[in-house]
Amino acid sequence: MVRYMSEKSGLEPRDSPSARVREEADFGFRRVPAGAKKNLVREVFDTVANHYDLMNDLMSAGVHRLWKDALVDWLAPRSGQTILDVAGGTGDVAFRLAARTKRTCRVVVCDANERMVQIGRDRALDRGMLSGIDWLVGDAQDLPVAANSADAYTIAFGLRNVTDIETALREAKRVLKPGGRFLCLEFSRVTVPLLDDLYSRYSFSVIPWIGANVTGNREAYRYLVESIRRFPPQHLLAERIERAGLGQVRVRNLSGGIAAMHSAWRL
Repeated sequence: MVRYMSEKSGLEPRDSPSARVREEADFGFRRVPAGAKKNLVREVFDTVANHYDLMNDLMSAGVHRLWKDALVDWLAPRSGQTILDVAGGTGDVAFRLAARTKRTCRVVVCDANERMVQIGRDRALDRGMLSGIDWLVGDAQDLPVAANSADAYTIAFGLRNVTDIETALREAKRVLKPGGRFLCLEFSRVTVPLLDDLYSRYSFSVIPWIGANVTGNREAYRYLVESIRRFPPQHLLAERIERAGLGQVRVRNLSGGIAAMHSAWRL
């Protein structure tokens, strides 16, 4: 049975220490008190949750589907594995993981936004997926999941929304088993000449316009674009992953660096 859980994932929970965060954090181009960012991000996703998957298709002309396929290809999930998909709200990555292993791996979806999790659970039920995926509401910086419990940790387009990236990366290491795999898919820094300017123009003009017309919230998608610009480029994110204690970091650019995947291992 697909279970909706706000406290327990089926992986044993742990006591929850307060995450260490800086006094201020980026919220798009704004600097806000670190303690306020979580609620600001939650408000953004509460507003757009019902249109989230449609907007992904419209903004990327469906290319985000190929990027998520590439994430699963690189992970190469295996039967019997437990995979923690963080910020996996509406289930796009989880469904791919389940399909790739013919539902023989266990996927735990953890997202900080309750509405996104509800939508993902409903999509699973609509697909007749009554087992193999658990749904959990939880913060990437303080995961309600036991240490050394996941064979793999995936996060797609969620890391830039956390208040403190380093804390989230340390949590990833904590929940992974020794030899476990970390894989992050995120918007990144364009590496192709001239494409960066075209992409920037599209991002700051077209994406907020689409957001305004589809969701009625231009500012939510302005935040999305600004958060991409604030996110560290490929090499700096790789350094942060290494500092968090994960090893053998590798990077693969997608679509000329519009997105990138970072792979690492808990050694």
